[in-house]
Amino acid sequence: MRAAVLGSPVAHSLSPVLHGAAHRSMGLEGWAYGLHECEEDELAPFLRGLGADWAGLSLTMPLKRRAMELADRVSPTARAVGGANTLVRAGDGSWGAHNTDVEGITTALTEAGIKAPRRCLVLGAGATAASALAALRELDVQESLTLLARNVARTGEVSEAVRRLGLDIEVAPLEELEDRIDVDLVVSTLPSGAADRYRDALAASRADLFDVVYAPWPTEAARAVAGRGGRVVGGFPMLLHQAVAQVRLMTGREDVPVDAMRAAGEAELDRRAREARN
Repeated sequence: MRAAVLGSPVAHSLSPVLHGAAHRSMGLEGWAYGLHECEEDELAPFLRGLGADWAGLSLTMPLKRRAMELADRVSPTARAVGGANTLVRAGDGSWGAHNTDVEGITTALTEAGIKAPRRCLVLGAGATAASALAALRELDVQESLTLLARNVARTGEVSEAVRRLGLDIEVAPLEELEDRIDVDLVVSTLPSGAADRYRDALAASRADLFDVVYAPWPTEAARAVAGRGGRVVGGFPMLLHQAVAQVRLMTGREDVPVDAMRAAGEAELDRRAREARN
């Protein structure tokens, strides 16, 4: 059987490492996992060209919305969030669209002991922010949930996801972070390094931090929170657990080897970090 990760850019995706480790550990002989650069308008012809030996696809940007449009079935989570990061082939050749990012986030947070935060800030307003909001709903945020966006006027898609999720949240400018930092958890879905400008505010707060960045790691924001004893979750645990869910969906098996996938991913990140230093 075959599977692959698609997106643009996709060259540095960890998915081949994670899925490959799972296939080897599970004894899935004959399985192959590839990597393909694919723009949004190329996804439909790519799907049409796949044979019956394809089990599924992992999808990164900019394909998450297009995948939902092309799928024969869309999971409730993917529909609510507004994006799918996984396509799974059924026995009749049809495609089902799923979102495993939400499971990746909830598992990463609970694994770190962050299970029912009372007050949360989510930084950013893109697709990952929508998945983070869905995850926080599953964790049952007790009191308040606030989204801080760099441009409040451009939060239409995440606001639609909020409506579908049935959440009651406040949206405010990112510049107000220092005035709103009295929370239990800050979730940063900002690009690499973008949250570091708030490291002093994070260091002075009581908030735990989930930063979706996984390389380079740790970020300055993560160092600031860890330095005062706060709990910090990086992007790799999220990436790992969303891949675990993908393997489960694509293979139909529950015995997905999380530890083997974690070890392979961490080894690859260490290799890349050494290479970057040399």
